[in-house]
Amino acid sequence: MNKTYAYNHQPIPFDFAQTVERFFVEEIPLFAFSNKGSYLILKIKKSNMSTFKLITVLAKATDLQQRDIGYAGLKDKNATTVQYISIPKQAEKEVIKNLTTEKIEILEKQYSKFPIKVGQLKGNNFSIILKNVSPIQKEQIEKVAKKMSQEGIPNYYGYQRFGEDNKSYLQGKEIAHSGKKLKGAKEKLLVSAYQSYLFNQWLSHRVSISKTIMKHDISEAAKILEYPIELVKALKQQTQFFKLFIGDAMQSYPYGKSFYLKEFESSVKAFITQNSSPTGLLVGMKAKKAM
Repeated sequence: MNKTYAYNHQPIPFDFAQTVERFFVEEIPLFAFSNKGSYLILKIKKSNMSTFKLITVLAKATDLQQRDIGYAGLKDKNATTVQYISIPKQAEKEVIKNLTTEKIEILEKQYSKFPIKVGQLKGNNFSIILKNVSPIQKEQIEKVAKKMSQEGIPNYYGYQRFGEDNKSYLQGKEIAHSGKKLKGAKEKLLVSAYQSYLFNQWLSHRVSISKTIMKHDISEAAKILEYPIELVKALKQQTQFFKLFIGDAMQSYPYGKSFYLKEFESSVKAFITQNSSPTGLLVGMKAKKAM
C-alpha cells in the first residue's frame, strides 16, 4: 500500500517501542460537559487494555448493555490512555463500587444531558518516549516537529486498520462489490478496511499533487499534472503545503460544521489558521461528495 509523505527529510534514527511506559494518549473532548443531566461522564485512565475491553469491563461492573456505554474513539491497547466514557447516571454507584481492576482508574466524573457518541473529539494529545537520541538527532526531530505543527501531516489510516497481513481491505473490496447486505461485525470491519484503503489512496494522490505544485514552476507543474495553467497559478498562490481545490468538502474545526469550498482567499486563510480542514472521501452510500 503506497503512501506519499509530505516531508522529504532523511530518516532520523531512534529507539521506540509502543508500550504502556512509552506511549501516552489523551482525548480532547469536542465540547465542554455541562455537569448537569442524566448521563455520568467518566474520565478514565487505562493501560494495556483496548477500548472494547474497557467497555466490556464497565458493562459487567454496572450490569449495563454495551450499547448503553458511550465513547468518542478507540484507543490503543499497548499504551497508557485517557478517554471519556458516558453511562446512564443511575449506574454511578455500581461503577464506583465494582470497578476494581488496577488497569482502570477513574480520574474525574462529571454529568451531561447527552451521551458521548463516536467522533465527538476535538483531537488527541500524544506523548511518546524515544531512546538513543543524540543531540543532533534531537535537534532534527524538533525541527521536523515544529514544521509539522505549522503545516500539519497527512492523516493516513494506519497499519492496524488493515490486519496483520495488511490485506484485509481486499476481502472488504470483494464484499463491498458483491452487492449483498453486510452480515455481522466482521464483514462491516472488512468493508471499513476497504473504505480506509480508498481514503489513503485519495490522500496519497492529493499529497502528490501538492508536492508537484511546490516543487515545480507553473508551466512545468501544469504539464506534469495535465492541469490548466490558470488552475496551477491559483494553487501555486496558496502558501501552505496541502493545496485546496474549489469544491473540496471542508469541515470547521473543532465544531464540525461542513461546507463546500467556493473561493480561495477566506477558505485558505481558515485552513492555515487551523479553523477548518479539508475532508477526505470515505466511500459509502452516505458519503458527502465534492462539488
